[in-house]
Amino acid sequence: MSLNSRDVIRYIEKFTFKDQNISLFDDDSSTKVEYVEINKMKIPRFINEFWTSRQRQASPLHEVSYRACFKPQLPRFFINLLTEEKDTVYDPFSGRGTTVIEAGILGRNIISNDINPLSRILTMPRFFVPDIDAVIERLAEIPYDKSARADIDLSMFYHIDTETEIVSLKNYLKQRSFEGKEDSLDSWIRMVATNRLTGHSPGFFSVYTLPPNQAVTPDRQLIINAKRNQKPEYRNTKKLIIKKSKSLIKNLEKAEIKNLHNAGKAGLFLTKDARNTSEIPDESVSLTVTSPPFLDVVQYDKDNWLRCWFNDIDAEEIANNITMSRTIEEWSSVMLDVFKELYRITKKGGWVAFEVGEVKGGKIKLDEYVVPLGINAGFSCAGILVNRQEFTKTSNIWGVKNNKSGTNTNRIVLFTKDF
Repeated sequence: MSLNSRDVIRYIEKFTFKDQNISLFDDDSSTKVEYVEINKMKIPRFINEFWTSRQRQASPLHEVSYRACFKPQLPRFFINLLTEEKDTVYDPFSGRGTTVIEAGILGRNIISNDINPLSRILTMPRFFVPDIDAVIERLAEIPYDKSARADIDLSMFYHIDTETEIVSLKNYLKQRSFEGKEDSLDSWIRMVATNRLTGHSPGFFSVYTLPPNQAVTPDRQLIINAKRNQKPEYRNTKKLIIKKSKSLIKNLEKAEIKNLHNAGKAGLFLTKDARNTSEIPDESVSLTVTSPPFLDVVQYDKDNWLRCWFNDIDAEEIANNITMSRTIEEWSSVMLDVFKELYRITKKGGWVAFEVGEVKGGKIKLDEYVVPLGINAGFSCAGILVNRQEFTKTSNIWGVKNNKSGTNTNRIVLFTKDF
């Protein structure tokens, strides 16, 4: 990929959706450009609807719930613009794996990293898309022990027979892993079951609870049950795993399945601190697309306690390892070290798209903190992209009512490593 910073900026400035029926702005559909002064530098801020759910329906393979994840159209925009097939795409805060899954579908090589081991459990299996009949056959082989019970009280979430099935599956997977026999089918079943543990529809193992990207405490679930006058009903876990498996792989083309398999086979799946990823060679990454943890907004360990239990992961250890800085100064210090590591592994002419989507009600403009961090690490800043939905039509993006919580825009600081 030979696009230089000037080529990319020109593309961004002229960008227009060909298939939009209405104009995003009052005058035309091209990008609005404004400048923000950061450390005596004028940095361009490009405002447009660069990606949207209308652009191209994302693959169902992405439909694995996880807190604080961006839409697949975001990494797709940068992957298509800034890389070619077989280039390496990286995400140091991989979460549910949106960036690397999209990169794999598009025929890129991938590196996934997240200090939370749940990320690897949710990400890696989707590179090895199974035959649905093989999933059905493997599930049929898993024995269910009717006397199996959890070592914690889960009666507020599950019918006793559902709990028996979950614990039996948990024990089976634990034994397979201990014996070194867990294969891609087992890992797929583990991934799907982890994703189905709790939710707010009959497609999940649990009684109605909060959305599936987090798990409430048992005490809180008891309150929900009383308020809704509900009690857990039996859910057939094998049938639900098969149903979700079919949903995940529907509409996947053979070429995409092959691309994913090749990317997964050659890829790296790390569970490291993003500041220290020695397994990644110097100047080997063409593009990083990532979204870091934002201050102390999301409590990953509390949200994932049930998923951790199912997978025999120490939730407290995860909490201690994940960087959840409480001040912008602490956060910036950590992210500077992340950028230094990104600079080491990025190819000359390579790119970093660093998304910050939470701004403390508009009081903290994280993109303006990120710009000097990348520059101090050695990168050049090409600008800040602000992706907005069509209902926000003012260029004063921080004053829009719908954007005060930072949930309706993506702000991506785009860096390049000069030749």
